Amino acid sequence: MNNYEAKQQARKDRYLAKSQSLTDQAATTYERARTMAEVIPFGQPILIGHHSENRDRNYRNRIHTTYGKAFAEQDKADHYAHKAEGVGTGGISSDDPDAIEKLTAQVQALRKNQDLMKAANRLIRKHSGDPEKQVSALVLAGFAEDQAQKVITPDFAGRIGFASYSLTNNNANIRRIEQRIKQLEVNRQRQPAHIEGNGYEYIEDTDENRAMFVFSGKPPKETRDVLKRHGFRWSPSRNAWVRQLNNAAIYSARSVRAELDAAPSA
Repeated sequence: MNNYEAKQQARKDRYLAKSQSLTDQAATTYERARTMAEVIPFGQPILIGHHSENRDRNYRNRIHTTYGKAFAEQDKADHYAHKAEGVGTGGISSDDPDAIEKLTAQVQALRKNQDLMKAANRLIRKHSGDPEKQVSALVLAGFAEDQAQKVITPDFAGRIGFASYSLTNNNANIRRIEQRIKQLEVNRQRQPAHIEGNGYEYIEDTDENRAMFVFSGKPPKETRDVLKRHGFRWSPSRNAWVRQLNNAAIYSARSVRAELDAAPSA
């Protein structure tokens, strides 16, 4: 497990711990509400006009509020459990130091799949009209028998084999991932940058894979608006305004620096 994967696991563990804590809290709150409700005899109405009416109404409202609090706590617990499930499921992150290697393996798998789809279509055409030979040929090419049977089953348009759009989409994915690899390779060659400007420090941190603006205190609203307009967002963990480090971020950072340097000094 590399540093990025360890951070992801730690993040997932934090979400799970938060979810469990809220679940326990919800159970305690629910039990408190249930105990409060047991004091009232089953079916006992509010005695209208009785000296106990206001006190009884207030007590029942407290029961209702306590139940509501328990349900809200459980909703929060479910929210954090869902966030924990989502950690690491968003594909290969550019922040992962092994991203190039993982993306390269992905491209290789897609190329293999492309070759397999093309070979399947050739075999299906070669044995056109003979489903048994088509299935046998596909199995010899590496398909499982149930997969081979599915490939020669006509789709909604009566087509068999792999449709041209499947090959086109697969090729498009290969090109997209290869472009990401090129960008990441450029990022790996970058040297860290540290520039002091008008009330700020601008940093290109190649280890963190972030372009960052750091201020000694909270910048004025005008400065924050400039940063937000150019895609920079506040990161409490880094105590900086950040974007993922890439060509677009570097270009935007130049525009931000130009605007901040042209502004009157604080």
